[in-house]
Amino acid sequence: MEFKKLEIKPEGNWVKRNIRTPQGRKTMIYIAIGAVAGVIVFVVTQEKKLAEITAGEIIKSMAMGGFFGFFITNSPCARNQC
Repeated sequence: MEFKKLEIKPEGNWVKRNIRTPQGRKTMIYIAIGAVAGVIVFVVTQEKKLAEITAGEIIKSMAMGGFFGFFITNSPCARNQC
């Protein structure tokens, strides 16, 4: 039996493999847009004055908007798999 030596090249770190790809860039852009949209919708729909809004409420709305941005780009239907 003869065995060939397997050449394994390093793939780089996680950021290079996932974030720097076109899909990763698109995901990050949509997360940012979703976070900004979440804050805008939260501020517009609140009956409170801007001085009465807490940072926790803004962070919750940013997280929710960022999740929707992530879901839009990474759902199965977004990748033509549904």
